Amino acid sequence: MLDTVASLARKIFSLVAKIADGNHSCGISALTAVEYSKNDFPPGFLFGASTSAYQVEGAANEDGRTPSIWDTFAHAGNVHGTGDIACDGYHKYKEDVKLMADTGLDAYRFSISWSRLIPNGRGPVNPKGLQYYNNLINELISYGIQPHVTLHHFDLPQALEDEYGGWINRTIMLCRHSDSNRDALALLPKSSVSTDFTIAACSISMNVYSSILSTLECRKDFTAYADVCFRQFGDRVSYWTTVNEPNAFANLGYDYGIAPPQRCSSINHCSRGNSSTEPYITVHHVLLAHASVARLYRKKYQDKQRGYIGVNIFAFGLLPLTNSTEDAIATQRYYDFLIGWMANPLVYGDYPKIMKQNVGSRLPAFSDRESKQVKGSADFLGVINYYIVYVKDNPSSLNKKLRDWNADSATEIFCQNTPRRSSLKDISRVKYLHAYIGSVLDAVSVCFLFLKKNGRNGSNIRGYFMWSFLDVFELMDGYESSYGLYYVDRDDPDLKRYPKLSAHWYSQFLKGRSLSSDEDFALEKNFSGPSYGHDYQ
Repeated sequence: MLDTVASLARKIFSLVAKIADGNHSCGISALTAVEYSKNDFPPGFLFGASTSAYQVEGAANEDGRTPSIWDTFAHAGNVHGTGDIACDGYHKYKEDVKLMADTGLDAYRFSISWSRLIPNGRGPVNPKGLQYYNNLINELISYGIQPHVTLHHFDLPQALEDEYGGWINRTIMLCRHSDSNRDALALLPKSSVSTDFTIAACSISMNVYSSILSTLECRKDFTAYADVCFRQFGDRVSYWTTVNEPNAFANLGYDYGIAPPQRCSSINHCSRGNSSTEPYITVHHVLLAHASVARLYRKKYQDKQRGYIGVNIFAFGLLPLTNSTEDAIATQRYYDFLIGWMANPLVYGDYPKIMKQNVGSRLPAFSDRESKQVKGSADFLGVINYYIVYVKDNPSSLNKKLRDWNADSATEIFCQNTPRRSSLKDISRVKYLHAYIGSVLDAVSVCFLFLKKNGRNGSNIRGYFMWSFLDVFELMDGYESSYGLYYVDRDDPDLKRYPKLSAHWYSQFLKGRSLSSDEDFALEKNFSGPSYGHDYQ
């Protein structure tokens, strides 16, 4: 399983890069399927779509929910609009689930709002929040749609950010003790109480000591929140993602300061933070918190619930800018900094050597115990790919006095500009989906056979989720970007949903129709959407 996780990302990125570069060979003749259907994929292969809580739910101030760091970021005017209403999924979930079923989705990936379920980040569960997620999960299952749940999607409760700084503080994954726990500790002689509850020389008997300790609960904030989710929803949820894109969360929020919680150095125009250290600290704490949650799940729930736990990684398809050896090496180095930053600890228990070399003492180190806990803590790896970047060697960045993640990687990246918004007749999106899903088919079929023939492992890919099901509130652009299968009319008080061309294409594919590139154009020609659908460039 570890070898599968370690190699999966590289193979997918390689295929995606070859599509962008016009080379579909995968080591043999041209592969990317021009015509294919869902039936060409292995039995049980899942196709779905995704959203996240703050981006789709709305009802930000209803039924006991408290603000997350994303609420605070949006309300400070850092993005176009807020998620206060979003797509109003909180009230329209039944309508949306029916739309998913009509589309033909096998599965739906969504996130739980920590601050809706446990408003203060810890403590009592909010009954209204619990009811909403139970209702959503039950509705999905009633239509035969498999729920895939993410626990944290850029939306830490603001209460925890205010209390101790959120993810940059080890408190988020350290033991915390309730008042009742402290009362129990008070029963112990002072000489017997230490941070790890070891017994010093004292008169208390082992039986009494063990009895008292058995009443104590070690509550790590993120792990305790995950425990509630596993306990309440795990009988119906088989796939759990602990944290969505920790590498993107760290860089955007703690290096560049352009996403919540908006921390960075003054060189990046923030009033607080440290771009040289905090991105690395954040990912380190996320990895340890993920490992803690995975241990809990495997010890307490997995045997009974038969589920899986993993993490999603932000990714690009990577190509060297030139054919030079320097750019080729830089591309591998960028891969190690972007992907290996998360994947290597999960598979090997430590960060890539080049990161340790370039970052030095600013990169936190795992203790032997932590390394063993993190290694192998993911049952699956979610690869979230956006587009292709071209990588150029930039060794001079290592000479900077103040360095961040970009400088440490000693690279420059260049990307092709692509339209962020589309019309209801989003033919470019259809072409993208056709090519990308075709490349996934290559990875699980033809390339698999080719690699097996040469004594190598193929790609153990189990599913594909497109982003996003609806035009949601986007992290960087608010409502200025639209990646959804369904357009949401924000001028309509009821926020009516309308299918785009891509929704029709995906639905036909999901229902088993064999599709070719020629049919993509025919679909565009015959498609007629509402006349008031906006054209976006």
